[in-house]
Amino acid sequence: MQFIDEAEVRFMSGRGGDGAATFHREKHVPRGGPNGANGGRGGDIVLLADRNKRTLYDFKLRDNYKANDGERAHGNQTGKDAKDVVIRVPVGTVVTDAEDGETVVDLSVEGMKYVVCRGGRGGMGNLYYTNSVRQAPTFAQRGAPGEVLEAKLELKLIADVGLIGLPNAGKSTLLSVLSAAKPKIADYPFTTLAPNLGVVTVGDHSFVIADLPGLIEGASEGVGLGHQFLRHAERNKVLLHVVDAYPPDDSDPVGNFQLIEEELRRYSEELSARPRIIALNKSDLGIPEAEEEIVARLQETGFPVFIISAATNKGLDPLKWALWKEIEVSSQEEAVPILIPTYRNESDSAWDIEAVHDGYRVSGKRIERLVEMTNLGNRDAIHYLYRKLKRIGVIEKLEELGAGPGDNVYIGEFEFQYEEW
Repeated sequence: MQFIDEAEVRFMSGRGGDGAATFHREKHVPRGGPNGANGGRGGDIVLLADRNKRTLYDFKLRDNYKANDGERAHGNQTGKDAKDVVIRVPVGTVVTDAEDGETVVDLSVEGMKYVVCRGGRGGMGNLYYTNSVRQAPTFAQRGAPGEVLEAKLELKLIADVGLIGLPNAGKSTLLSVLSAAKPKIADYPFTTLAPNLGVVTVGDHSFVIADLPGLIEGASEGVGLGHQFLRHAERNKVLLHVVDAYPPDDSDPVGNFQLIEEELRRYSEELSARPRIIALNKSDLGIPEAEEEIVARLQETGFPVFIISAATNKGLDPLKWALWKEIEVSSQEEAVPILIPTYRNESDSAWDIEAVHDGYRVSGKRIERLVEMTNLGNRDAIHYLYRKLKRIGVIEKLEELGAGPGDNVYIGEFEFQYEEW
């Protein structure tokens, strides 16, 4: 299956079912009272973090998800609630609002659930509107609309250790000998086109290591596999920088190391500050004295340096223990970074009125939903809506602004003549 770590998706929850405007009908009961029941709730859209999912490929096949609407009430029978739509996503999936870029949720824990779109409430039946004055209401409420989210999904793999370095530094070979993973290995750049995960065992401990696509100069600006790689490195507790001791182009190993470090710094200061271990690879190909000179220069960075050979397993045990110890320290100091959602103001009672070229526009979630749930084909329902708007203060505000007969009043997608009020 193709590895996909970005997708754009449209989620839409179900609308609530309409309430019923009915009256009790029974033999010998000529004037039965109102008995209309409420409509059913619309289905939610729920995301579930599943460790068995490794890619966002499913969202390339389908990019539109809609939950069913709630059932409308039938007489005195309440409408059935619609079933929720549960969508499984890989652990590490970050959901952002495509319109404003705000984080909606970071599904970073196995089994974590999050309702991205909540189903609309079922409309109230006419029985709900009965009181001592309004003894036989002829109207019921429409179901509340569902929510819509134009979302961007990003997969940021969660691994303890991330392998970084230039293409062909030997990262895939190192992953294969450190763990049971079987990444694609070949002698050309960008063999790794998607992250590979493996589990490394050291003593009684184990940790997850990720072989990430190779970096090149300009990666922080998207050159090569750029951000496609760096996104996954953000989750790693420790970075293992693999340096080719004998590059095929005879370039300077230390210069190559510095190039990658500069790309990390440009992309994120936080990522650049992550604990680092350097593995000088392919020591089986050259001269020990030359390697010692390279090690001495690399040690000036302050990072631990290990001379290894992924091809012959040289130096791997000390490297594994060093990685484990660094993971333990990092785990105590800081957990895996989790993006905190920017919670929107849950209060939807705020409203405002502005003058437009041919009237006035009333805006506010509560008021717009109130109008949308009103049966505008029923005169009694319109009168009830007017009283609600008057109680909230909308009518008084319109009068203060100078609204008069013939002026249009816009609420959501609906248009009214002021004299109707």
